[in-house]
Amino acid sequence: MDYFFNFDKLAYVKGGRPDGCILCRIRDRDQEAVDLSVYRDELFVVTVNLYPYNPGHIMLFPRRHLEDLREYDEDERRRLDRLLDASLTVLDRTHRPRAYNIGYNMGPAAGASIEHLHLHIIPRYPNETGIADLLAGKRVLVESPLQTAERLREAFRPVQEEMAPENGWED
Repeated sequence: MDYFFNFDKLAYVKGGRPDGCILCRIRDRDQEAVDLSVYRDELFVVTVNLYPYNPGHIMLFPRRHLEDLREYDEDERRRLDRLLDASLTVLDRTHRPRAYNIGYNMGPAAGASIEHLHLHIIPRYPNETGIADLLAGKRVLVESPLQTAERLREAFRPVQEEMAPENGWED
């Protein structure tokens, strides 16, 4: 079923969010944070974006609170590379996009509303702009972020099994 998803991100950016770093709160499973995480290991968390640009929009972020990608250590860089590949494979299977936008918004002037470093993976589809986008300033999504998280948790299970045991880590 298609529906309008209310993007009230402006209220969120202007202060309608919990105090402190939201990604650290998600990492710590804080009950006041909406946790849409679909993968966790000792170095990274993958979460569905609460305010997605498109269905399947996820973010990969380090457990350590970093604000600059030059702060990654070698283990984090290696894990991120593998996790990025695995995430694209999962999204290819679950959402079948035609393309991706992948990147960081590092710093407020670059559009980062969260200081904790995070990598966006945004699936892209043909003919995304519809009448709702043009007239109402809303995006039409075919599934809510909560449904996306449920789908992706199942799809990330094999990734979790493959990557987490290499270091004997369990969450």
